[in-house]
Amino acid sequence: MNFSPPSWVTDAANSALKSVLPNHYSHPRGRLRLRQAIKNFYEVSFNRSLDVETEILVTSGANEGQYSVFTAFLDHGDEVIMFEPFFDQYLPSVIFNGGKPVYVPLHPNLDSASPSSGDWTIDFDELRHAINPKTKMIIINTPHNPVGKVFTKEELEKIAALAKEFNLLVMADEVYDCLVYDGKQHVRIANLPDMWERTVTVLSAGKAFAATGWRVGWLIGPPSIIGPTLAASTRIVFCTNSPLQEAAASGLEEAKSRGFFEQQLKEYQERRDVLLATFDKIGLKYSLPEGSYFVLVDISGLKFPDNYPFPESIQGRGRDFKACWFMAMEIGVSSIPVSEVGVIYRPSRIAEYLTFRQFYCEEHRNIGENYARFGFCKDIDTLKQADERLQALIKYLS
Repeated sequence: MNFSPPSWVTDAANSALKSVLPNHYSHPRGRLRLRQAIKNFYEVSFNRSLDVETEILVTSGANEGQYSVFTAFLDHGDEVIMFEPFFDQYLPSVIFNGGKPVYVPLHPNLDSASPSSGDWTIDFDELRHAINPKTKMIIINTPHNPVGKVFTKEELEKIAALAKEFNLLVMADEVYDCLVYDGKQHVRIANLPDMWERTVTVLSAGKAFAATGWRVGWLIGPPSIIGPTLAASTRIVFCTNSPLQEAAASGLEEAKSRGFFEQQLKEYQERRDVLLATFDKIGLKYSLPEGSYFVLVDISGLKFPDNYPFPESIQGRGRDFKACWFMAMEIGVSSIPVSEVGVIYRPSRIAEYLTFRQFYCEEHRNIGENYARFGFCKDIDTLKQADERLQALIKYLS
């Protein structure tokens, strides 16, 4: 992001910094004002009354909330199902807590003239076969990073049926719930019949208010999940940044009267449309994102010179990595390769290095190697500059 949170939220942060109590420890559950604001804001969309003591937990960003859930519930060897491509933090968080990731890919069916992120679909037979007695949890990310997919009610109902059949927990990563476009409906899996008791929903002030550096998030779920997660979170971070909790509370308290989320959605949709118009002009195919602020672009037609002087460190990387490097170096626009490799280092395991991919496992990396992730969480001027630079790609497209 390269734009500021709304001024009335940053004003609340400044005010909190100038007072006394918000500069000291908060309760590990989160400041009561913020928990009350979460309760008041989300009760309507969860179709239930929320208890600020037992069903809401403020965390140091959504990532820490997720990590604390894994710490609380994973025993060594427990399996966690994640849909590929997956948000890159899931994998190390699961592994560090003794879990075993199990990968179920979303399959791109993008043959139409104007494919959508909704065309990335689940093979439910494949999902069923991934479940065994060691399976503990399924992670669902909707709206989805990096695809931009908004899972349909029918898809969530099928996932819920399997979760109930096999007694699985569900982590619903819904940090982009305020960014759903074109009249699509965001459905909370926690609201489906008999799913509240097995679902923890992950949400984020950073995504809601364009304040990702604040590291304030929250979990909503039943006491049976929030209680053990609170115990884990208390030992991991103890509490979350106090003055910025006050600012997040102010954001939720005033968002409705200011029409904030409705206006923000219009602004993000404008940003999305500026970037997508660029890809239309130069002839790059993409999956129209239904939510989030990312788009996957098909770069299989990008032909960089065979003798291009990639540095030695790039040799052996996937074609998508080379394409993203080429675009960054030659035209000055950055993107993320979808099948790229990362490394986890665990010194306690005698210098054990664990190789992983940002969005895919090794077996399924070929699905992602044709795509690059672009973000439109930038101001319009920056996106227009990107438009000008991306025109230079035309001569490299087959």
